[in-house]
Amino acid sequence: MSIKNIIFSVLLLFIPISLAAHFLEWGDLIVFITAALAILPLAAWMGTATEEIAVVVGPGIGGFLNATFGNATELIIALVALNAGLIDVVKASITGSIISNLLLVMGLSMLLGGIRYKEQTFESVVARVNASSMNLAVIAILLPTAMNYTSVGISEKTVQSLSLAVAVVLILVYGLTLLFSMKTHAYLYEVGVAEIEESEEAEEVSHEKPNLWLWSGVLLVCTLLVAFESELLVGSLEVATSKLGLSALFTGVILVPIIGNAAEHATAVTVAMKNKMDLAMSVAVGSSMQIALFVAPVLVIAGWVVGQPMDLDFNPFELVAVAVSVLIANSISSDGKSNWLEGTLLLAAYTVLGFAFYFHPVANGMG
Repeated sequence: MSIKNIIFSVLLLFIPISLAAHFLEWGDLIVFITAALAILPLAAWMGTATEEIAVVVGPGIGGFLNATFGNATELIIALVALNAGLIDVVKASITGSIISNLLLVMGLSMLLGGIRYKEQTFESVVARVNASSMNLAVIAILLPTAMNYTSVGISEKTVQSLSLAVAVVLILVYGLTLLFSMKTHAYLYEVGVAEIEESEEAEEVSHEKPNLWLWSGVLLVCTLLVAFESELLVGSLEVATSKLGLSALFTGVILVPIIGNAAEHATAVTVAMKNKMDLAMSVAVGSSMQIALFVAPVLVIAGWVVGQPMDLDFNPFELVAVAVSVLIANSISSDGKSNWLEGTLLLAAYTVLGFAFYFHPVANGMG
């Protein structure tokens, strides 16, 4: 058993501890911390279950499942927060997830992989396609904010209507990126797929095909537990963060994405250290694209359905942070090569943004 698996197994103990903290009223801060720690292994198990199901159902449906459940934890946390009316935290978690994947995950992968191997390579064509998709996402979430700031007396309903229209376009684009990567240009992505298949073949030597019903059950149970723990996390969020001296903006942009993304972070770094940079890049950039083109639009539509005023009118500072992250990530990944210094630059950018969000005055609200 790897160190990663041992850590995630130990963290499962926080599920009953968080329940005890909630029902025995140990205080919001303890509930928040224990719920956050309980979500980490559940997200990892959801990822494992999705991968095992993908082995049984085949690469086509398996790829779609991975693409859909890749960011399920963040989506569940965001939906719970949206339902609770914490729209500023939801928006902050969207921008935070994009930033953390592009800077923290890619940065750690390039740094730790680059320390072990002098220079690592990955498919530059895929990197350029992904860069174009991320540029579109930045433009799409920039427009509602720009319209709000350049027009006098614009109604909230108008911003929401524009956001809904943009959300539909982004979901269509996401569908087309899946078609591109899985069907029409699948050969570009075959390096990562071949690596996954190799590891699957190695596993199949030791055991037979995974049990579809067992892993479907694991996925369902983990999803329900993540939803429950997210309720605890969101319910205690405001009191806990004020006790820690953190703003809602910092919590949404830095803390929530790290909680939801921890399992993916660990996967990307692990494969980068095995010199499988294509796979690490697909986890980091693919996850950012999924947040921007799928999760954010779904949250806008969900807000419209449940009557919460969720739109794509972000805090301008958040947009600057996303634009900076996309710009530096695209410039570093465009040549299809990476080294430890490039990883350090990405981590430095993430650290600087983290400090900026920590010291950002949000007394007058975030939106």
